[in-house]
Amino acid sequence: MSVLHRPPQPQYVHYTPPGQPHSAPPTTVSPQDTQHAPANAAPKQAVVRPQNAAAGTSSTATQPVVAKGNWTKDLVQLAKTAELKKHALTLQLHTAHILSAHASLEQKNRAIQDIREQRNKLESERARLIECLSQVNEDRNQADLLESSLDRERLALQNKIGALSAGEYAAAKADVDRLRAELGQPPLPGLQETLDGKGAGYLAERRTAGPASNNGPASNPPQSQAPAEKKRKRANANGSGNASPAPGAGAAAGAGPSNGVDERGQAKRPRGRPRGSRNRGAAGG
Repeated sequence: MSVLHRPPQPQYVHYTPPGQPHSAPPTTVSPQDTQHAPANAAPKQAVVRPQNAAAGTSSTATQPVVAKGNWTKDLVQLAKTAELKKHALTLQLHTAHILSAHASLEQKNRAIQDIREQRNKLESERARLIECLSQVNEDRNQADLLESSLDRERLALQNKIGALSAGEYAAAKADVDRLRAELGQPPLPGLQETLDGKGAGYLAERRTAGPASNNGPASNPPQSQAPAEKKRKRANANGSGNASPAPGAGAAAGAGPSNGVDERGQAKRPRGRPRGSRNRGAAGG
């Protein structure tokens, strides 16, 4: 007869709400075969015993875990916490990038501000130079107009001189030279000689006028010195008229000129004293 081997039946753990006493879990026992007698009882017992021993050790080693009612909320909370950490790290990374870009942006803004200030300075300098250039162009145009007008006048004068020297001047010069020859007088110098003499005289006058204009104030004393000369002469006259002989004055007069008057009769100004101080002292005495 064959021995039927049945697998061990699973044990069920019932959920007990908190606050209620735990009841002993129901145990189920598998029914035994009562119709057929086992052929080998000893091997069956040997096989069953290790299973019972293993079941006893497993039940004693691992206690059944009692499930709680809010474990789903804990899982959701853990999932949300993990997601929060992930997003927080991403946010920190983006914040660091934004701060770095903001620092670069401020640096670029300062550089742009400096460049704008330099450009404004260059624009003002450019406007000033353009204005100066326009003034220079205007002055050049005026100079060109003046030069053209002077050229026209010069050509007109040259033509006039040529016409006169070839026409009326030549006829008059011939008549004058003929009459002077009849009177025994030398002929007049030619036109070129006269022009050369005029030019030489003009140059000599300019040469003499140059040093004279440079030394003009020294050669011609200003009018402010005239009252000083008059005051000096008046003081000299007063000193000579009010002077009275004093003891020993004859010897002093015989020895030399009077005090304060030189040989030419001009009043001497003492060195280191104000002008006219000696004369005022004599008048007061």
